[in-house]
Amino acid sequence: MSFPTREWNRRHLLSLDELEAWEIEFILNAAAAFKTVGERDLKKVPSLRGRTLINFFIEPSTRTRVSFELAALRLSADVINMSATASSLQKGETLIDTAKNLQALHADIIVLRHSAAGACKFLADRLEASIINAGDGAHEHPTQGLLDAFTIREHFGSFKNLKIGIVGDILFSRVARSNLHALLKLGAEVHLIGPSTLVPKLFEQLGAYVHHHLDPILPHLDVINLLRIQHERQRKEYFPSTGEYTALFGLTKERARALKPNCLIMHPGPINRGVEIDSDVANSSQSVILEQVTHGIAVRMAVLYLCSGGKTPAAQ
Repeated sequence: MSFPTREWNRRHLLSLDELEAWEIEFILNAAAAFKTVGERDLKKVPSLRGRTLINFFIEPSTRTRVSFELAALRLSADVINMSATASSLQKGETLIDTAKNLQALHADIIVLRHSAAGACKFLADRLEASIINAGDGAHEHPTQGLLDAFTIREHFGSFKNLKIGIVGDILFSRVARSNLHALLKLGAEVHLIGPSTLVPKLFEQLGAYVHHHLDPILPHLDVINLLRIQHERQRKEYFPSTGEYTALFGLTKERARALKPNCLIMHPGPINRGVEIDSDVANSSQSVILEQVTHGIAVRMAVLYLCSGGKTPAAQ
């Protein structure tokens, strides 16, 4: 495996839009090294011994929060988990005051999930601690984009000539935006698919292809990534019913037969079985959904390590 000759010099990870292609590859290379840690009997390295990480999740999460916690523990960091309901935000304290108090307690890394786009950048501009974006509103979810890219690279080796379809609620999806930024920079061809209300043509300005019909594109895809509908971020209905959405854009067993035999089926979770993806399809041999979860630990180990001052993409 060849590594870039440049060194990592970022203290925060706020978005993939701001990263250059070599930086994304650098993280993926580091993740490949850290993936081996999870395959050992003793799944721990001393890279962040003595550092304190705070998981500060204003929005609910299972996979991302636990993944960051496991990643930090495998790097030998001390970990504290916080939620909005268990913090002084419930008493009217502002986000910046809460964060400054955490920094006063010598937190080295704050992993933040927040409902407001830009919240992570807001803290990064004001705190000395490293800020890692675990999802900010409908803006970005950079580590999800990275782990999706890592999963694809593990199967195909590179992104050249790959046709990758992202299906569903693109307009309100932070996952879709991070995937789009990463995959285009890495050389893939990205197709965004869904209702015209949720996949407006303006995404073509970013370099993606936009489709409002799923069936014609299915046989051409090397990867299909299904997204759930982000009802919590929508202020109105963007399609008549869940049933109609499934009929037009759900990956049913019948539709899955049109995919290439080696096409990867992905989903960032949580899955709404029977809506965006049929249960049998989610459990099929082409599905790499659980691989994505596993790879998320290695990717987040890489991000925490690099943003804490690590320079080389290698596990100890």
